[in-house]
Amino acid sequence: MTSIVFMGTPEFSAPILEALIQNHYEVKAVVTQPDRPVGRKHVLTASPVKKVAVAHDIEVLQPEKIGGSDEMARVIELAPDLIVTAAFGQFLPTKLLKAAQIAAINVHASLLPKYRGGAPVHYAVMNNDSETGVSIIYMIKKMDAGDIISQQAIPIEKTDDVGSMFDKLSLLGRDLLLETLPKLIAGEVNPVPQDETKVTFSPTIKPDEEEVDFTMSAEMIDAKIRGLRPFPTSYIILAGTRTKLWDVTVLPDTTALEPGKVVVHEKHRLVLSTGEHGTIQINQLQPAGKPKQSITDFLNGTEDALTEGEQVVKL
Repeated sequence: MTSIVFMGTPEFSAPILEALIQNHYEVKAVVTQPDRPVGRKHVLTASPVKKVAVAHDIEVLQPEKIGGSDEMARVIELAPDLIVTAAFGQFLPTKLLKAAQIAAINVHASLLPKYRGGAPVHYAVMNNDSETGVSIIYMIKKMDAGDIISQQAIPIEKTDDVGSMFDKLSLLGRDLLLETLPKLIAGEVNPVPQDETKVTFSPTIKPDEEEVDFTMSAEMIDAKIRGLRPFPTSYIILAGTRTKLWDVTVLPDTTALEPGKVVVHEKHRLVLSTGEHGTIQINQLQPAGKPKQSITDFLNGTEDALTEGEQVVKL
């Protein structure tokens, strides 16, 4: 039976770990991030991957930093056939990668060499890409730069957001890994080096990057909102208030108004101007300190605050 040390943390990783267990791979240990406080009450919460491991009575290692840790020494001691990572969230030292007797591999949620880094799904949606996918690669010291063992694409629909794409890519990664492992173990794979001339990066989203620029086209504004939904979420400064944007509709109508102005303000409808003379309808938002609400509920509380032609989005 092939032995594995699995390394991952978020919901994306959990179905992949579950599949390895169900398909009778010997998961000797699971390495995941330490429990973190969650919610307003800061309840200490285990990662989704830890929950799967505990349910199957698998040893759990939770280093704050893997390099030089006791947990790293434990993985080296276990000497697994494979180290499999999926959204673990830390760099792995070369000494740790060499502990794998067959290979250390990574399930990465992009069509490498596009979108190396920690937020590939966010960037694929934000950039309005027509597709993304999963790449299974050999792990090397350089981030997400190892040879590609297998790869599969999946379309991004106009209704998709980061949440839905994470769900789809998790299952795609699970299935591609299960298809790839027997060939890898048998030495029957033909890895392909990544084309360094086509490399792009997807660094972790910074707080100041969450603001939506209304000088962009309506289509790109919609893509950015979906690319940050449900986390970390996008926002605008609307009539002086920081306001999260949850759902919008790109309209075919054009306008002569400059970006960020009110095009239509009715009882149940708010349309704003965007770059390239576009228009976008706001369906759901969340002013600071208030719950998420429909545009109807929002407008009921701002009856006279928004007038047509008024600049309401801070540029």
